[in-house]
Amino acid sequence: MEFGGAITIFLALCLSCMLILIAWKRVKKGRELPPGPTPIPFLGNLLQVRTDATFQSFMKLREKYGSVFTVYMGPRPVVVLCGHEAVKEALVDRADEFSGRGELASVERNFQGHGVALANGDRWRILRRFSLTILRDFGMGKRSIEERIQEEASYLLEEFRKTKGAPIEPTFFLSRTASNVISSVVFGSRFDYEDKQFLNLLRMINESFIEMSTPWAQLYDMYSGIMQYLPGRHNRIYYLLEELKDFIASRVKINEASFDPQNPRDFIDCFLIKMHQDKNNLHTEFNLKNLVLTTLNLFFAGTETVSSTLRYGFLLIMKHPEVEAKIYEEINQVIGPHRLPSVDDRVKMPYTDAVIHEIQRLTDIVPMGIPHNVIRDTHFRGYLLPKGTDVFPLLGSVLKDPKYFRYPDAFYPQHFLDEQGHFKKNEAFVPFSSGKRVCLGEAMARMELFLYFTSILQNFSLRPLVSPADIDVTPQISGFGNIPPTYKLCLVAR
Repeated sequence: MEFGGAITIFLALCLSCMLILIAWKRVKKGRELPPGPTPIPFLGNLLQVRTDATFQSFMKLREKYGSVFTVYMGPRPVVVLCGHEAVKEALVDRADEFSGRGELASVERNFQGHGVALANGDRWRILRRFSLTILRDFGMGKRSIEERIQEEASYLLEEFRKTKGAPIEPTFFLSRTASNVISSVVFGSRFDYEDKQFLNLLRMINESFIEMSTPWAQLYDMYSGIMQYLPGRHNRIYYLLEELKDFIASRVKINEASFDPQNPRDFIDCFLIKMHQDKNNLHTEFNLKNLVLTTLNLFFAGTETVSSTLRYGFLLIMKHPEVEAKIYEEINQVIGPHRLPSVDDRVKMPYTDAVIHEIQRLTDIVPMGIPHNVIRDTHFRGYLLPKGTDVFPLLGSVLKDPKYFRYPDAFYPQHFLDEQGHFKKNEAFVPFSSGKRVCLGEAMARMELFLYFTSILQNFSLRPLVSPADIDVTPQISGFGNIPPTYKLCLVAR
């Protein structure tokens, strides 16, 4: 008995020493990181960071800890960057060190480090270089990107005319048109607006973006090690993305059945060419998994970000009818009532360009940005960020940085105009992020937003169902993304 009691005491002492050692190492490591609220074991800073208002919680912590601080998302330390100067210093001035993709557990089960958006290292560099080349070429040069957007805008205008000024909910009108632009690149063709499969895809993309922004997803990102084994709403993202993956895989099979290496029709064909060229290379990144997931990255982002910005834009323009009147005046002066708007018109329309920039700034589709990761031990502002540390560059804090925007929380197009009314660039305008991980489709999205807004306002006046003063532009959900509120409007032909 005495021997057994001694063994028990010895084991208890060993266990206590081990726990103390682990805690000491964590504290020592924590001292190297920027300051932040004291975490609770396992829970981290859950008491300070609300899962239903993560971005707002970070901005509150900024008031106490400054523009660079550490929070524990569950047991995982994350460095948060606030404001233009801190984000630029990391993503642009120190672009290489901060070029890794951070953990996004809510979708990692689907991607597992594959696909251009969530890949790292050589895989990311290879896929990004290839994707940029194809997007710039846009369909191998057979048709220009501008022509495709103009054509799709014409289809949208026809759908709006069919409503004859009756109230409509614009979500799927706008997602159909935006999705067809990227579809023409990745799939080589557009979808009919009434195609049931297409409508189901758009529904899944919309629901996925909503689910990624719910408190459930934020909790999953904190405690994925446990929650991946538990039932609940947090699993819905996984099943939605798996359905979208299945659709992409089915399109790849269709392409393979009629594939001609001499005449590539779309992004999928171009990727298949590289797969055939590398078929004897066991370590190639041009494989089926990366094809499906990179295509899904492009299809998802090209659909949701543009359509959400248009939906927010409609709301803001209706809330400020004087803005619509000025845009229409500029359209009449530069384009006239009949000619299709073109990208070349943008430089002659500074007010319209400023309004679109202000819409993007204020709507702030992904306020927390997508997490980055430091790829080596990095000294940053007097602190040591060990290799593998995740970093949240808060794009929303840049887009509303009071040092760069006079009225950060107000809709004020003059943020992008000088005293003479000429368009004025602002270096804190980063809706597509910045640095080496800047959005692949930035140029395409900018073009779409200009051509869609001008085409629509050239032909229609936006009429709200309530007084402009009563229009609420508060996001329906604010988490990973700002989800636009649901509303109806009338489009009255001019």
